[in-house]
Amino acid sequence: MTRLIISLLVVFFTILKSNAQNFQGKAIYSSKTQMGDLDIKSDGMSPEMLDQIKEKMAKAFEKTYVLNFNRFESVYQEEEKLNAPSGSSSVNFVTVFSGSNRSKTYKNLKEKKYVSEEDIFGKEFLVMDSLPKMNWIMEGEQKKIGNYTCYKAKIIIPVTDEDRKEREELLNKQKSNKTAFIVSGDLKEQVIEAWYTLDIPVSNGPSKYWGLPGLILELHENETTYLCSKIVLNIEEDLKIKAPKSGKKVTQKEFDEIKEERLKKMMNDDGVIEISIDH
Repeated sequence: MTRLIISLLVVFFTILKSNAQNFQGKAIYSSKTQMGDLDIKSDGMSPEMLDQIKEKMAKAFEKTYVLNFNRFESVYQEEEKLNAPSGSSSVNFVTVFSGSNRSKTYKNLKEKKYVSEEDIFGKEFLVMDSLPKMNWIMEGEQKKIGNYTCYKAKIIIPVTDEDRKEREELLNKQKSNKTAFIVSGDLKEQVIEAWYTLDIPVSNGPSKYWGLPGLILELHENETTYLCSKIVLNIEEDLKIKAPKSGKKVTQKEFDEIKEERLKKMMNDDGVIEISIDH
């Protein structure tokens, strides 16, 4: 009898292990960014024209992402779409502000690392680093997203002295500027808000976010909202959840410095990125 019980337990745990390894799914997220906190100025444009620019910018930030995941790994990537015709102002907005749609991010939750394939104006980089620590504060609120019961969590990021210094330097450079430029709103602490579901016990979510006891279905990051519109679980097809390999290997800090240097080259003498608008 004892031998039979042991044999049954071995079979039981083997099945559990197999199910854990085979568990995989796909989540589709849509993102939208509000432009209300941006102040666009120009001597040669009417208020109506400036409103149209805001609308075009908001449209450029509307994107769709796919998160393929299993228990401990995931690949997050923007859905490919056709570019706007050459010369379109929306292309300029996407390139300057929202980045390339070739970005692909692999997360390994067990090893606490990520690998991100990034593109800056045609040059490929492979960002390899540790997953950032997420200091989630669990809230008591809950709501339904589709058929899933979700719970609220948040991260609070305070304003640093370095943030204040950089903004002051930028404003001083822009005081004498007469071309079109964009200024963000007053500095304030960032509050990242997430809604996750325990119904899908995967510690994952859109973009770089992870660390909650369930899949994140809704996320508010500054002026951008990510909302999961579709989930498919236990897909039979192979989702190919593997780390990307193309590009020059750099750390996240090195990549941020390269990106900042590229942006500086796009600035004029007043430290402003000029945008050409096709009317």
